[in-house]
Amino acid sequence: MKRYFHEELEDVRSHLMLMGEKAIDNVNLAMQAILESDIALAQEVKRADDRIDDIEKQIDDEVARYIGLRAPVARDLRLLFVTVKASNDLERVGDEATSIAKRTAKILQSGRSFGQLGQLPRMCDLAVGMLKEALHCFIDEDETKAGPIFERDKEVDSLHRENFTYFVEKMKSDPDLVLYCTELVFISKAMERIADHAQNIAEEVYFLLTAKNLKEEMSR
Repeated sequence: MKRYFHEELEDVRSHLMLMGEKAIDNVNLAMQAILESDIALAQEVKRADDRIDDIEKQIDDEVARYIGLRAPVARDLRLLFVTVKASNDLERVGDEATSIAKRTAKILQSGRSFGQLGQLPRMCDLAVGMLKEALHCFIDEDETKAGPIFERDKEVDSLHRENFTYFVEKMKSDPDLVLYCTELVFISKAMERIADHAQNIAEEVYFLLTAKNLKEEMSR
């Protein structure tokens, strides 16, 4: 398959991959803060999100400059639009990691450490794996990697529903766990959204490479 990237687009591609790496690192760091009940790590997540925002702005500026100078058409133009959409999804991943970190800090500041986490660690593993595969789908121009991402998103959704039921039952059985379990429900939802953003990237790249809708293809 012809490569879409040439020398003038290399910076855009490199910065998107860097942004992806930073977003993945922040999700992992947010989960580590939970597993280790470490408020310092949670605060580090919030600080690191600024760097992700800076890279998104840099990508937007590079894409705007390239369009203004080169007036790209067809595949190059579609590539640039997909890059902007993907960077927006990665920025939202960073926001979700920050949300997790804030809720983690809130729990720890209440004097409670983390104990039962339901399916949160599994959800994090799946979401991070999906993000990595979505980025590889983009960089390798390999549409075959998009389908498995779509299927794994269904598993993450199922785990979130399982978490919701689990934490609600915990709240019913012990009123002292209401704050703790409520925050964990929101953390679980944030993990689900991270997986959704990975799927969004996969869908955009799949359309770029095949001109087909991934959801329609997977439903056949």
